[in-house]
Amino acid sequence: MEAASRRGVSEHHPAKFANRPGDPTFAIQMLNVRGQLLRVGRQPGSGSGVPLLMFNGIGGSIELLEPLARSMPAREVIVFDVPGVGHSPMPRRPYRLRTLARWAEGVLDQYGHAQADVLGVSWGGAAAQEFARSASARCRRLILCATATGMLMVPGHPKALAKMVTPRRYMSKDHAIKISGDIYGGDFRRRPELAADFMKHVKWQSRWGYYLQIAAATGWTSVHWLSRLKQPTLVMAGRDDPLIHTFNAKLMRLLIPNSELKVFDCGHLFLMTRPDESVRAINKFLDKP
Repeated sequence: MEAASRRGVSEHHPAKFANRPGDPTFAIQMLNVRGQLLRVGRQPGSGSGVPLLMFNGIGGSIELLEPLARSMPAREVIVFDVPGVGHSPMPRRPYRLRTLARWAEGVLDQYGHAQADVLGVSWGGAAAQEFARSASARCRRLILCATATGMLMVPGHPKALAKMVTPRRYMSKDHAIKISGDIYGGDFRRRPELAADFMKHVKWQSRWGYYLQIAAATGWTSVHWLSRLKQPTLVMAGRDDPLIHTFNAKLMRLLIPNSELKVFDCGHLFLMTRPDESVRAINKFLDKP
C-alpha cells in the first residue's frame, strides 16, 4: 500500500486533492513529501491571499484542527499529520523539529506556495517557531497558541506534565475525561465531559509516534534567537493553563520584536472552548494591512 501511494503522488508536482464524499470544502490525501508519506488536509478557501499552514499539538491529527479551518471558510488552510501520528506512516528514523519544518516546506511546494502564514498549537508552536526561523522567507506572519520556548521555559504544573508523558488520554475516552481538568484547565475543570467531544477528533496511531514527537523537541529551545524573528507575531494564551504557564507567553511577547499578546479567560485548549473569540483574533491579525 505504501509503495502504491508513493507511485500515485508526485513529489514534484502540485497535488490534486480528492474531497470527502459530499464535502467540497475540506479534502484529505496522502502525499509523498521529500520521501516521507504525509496525510495532508487542505481547505481551498473561497478567497485569495496567503494560505494558513497549521502545526498541531502533540498526538494531534488533522481532525483536531479541522473545525478551526472550517470556521474560516474564506481562508486557504493546510494541516498535516506528523509522521507516526494520525494516519501519516512512521518515519524511517527519528526526526527533529528542523526536519519537520522541511517537510512543511515540501507541503507548500505541492501547491506552488512561496509563502504562508503559520499557526502552531502547543507542541506545534515549537514547530511553528522553528519554521519561522529556518524557513523565514516563507513565513509571512506567525501565530503561537498555548506554547513556549522549549527547554528553557517556566514549566507547567508537575501534576499536569506527569499526565502528558503518556499518551493514554488519546487511547481511553474515560481516562481523558478523568484527567482533562488537570491537564487542560479552564472550562475542562468545570465540564470534564468536554473531553468526550475532544476525543471525537482524535485519530490514534501508536505510542512510538507520540514518543518520537517528544524526542523531536527534546533539548530544543528558541529563547536565544526569538529576538531575531522578523515576522509579525500573535502570541495567544489561556489564563488557566496547567501545561504552559502564562509567563511563557509574556516572555515570548517581550523577546519577539514585532509581536502582540492575546490572553483568554480559559485554559490550554482555548481554540476549542473559545472558538469565536479565537477566530476573531486570528482573522484580525492576519488581515492587517
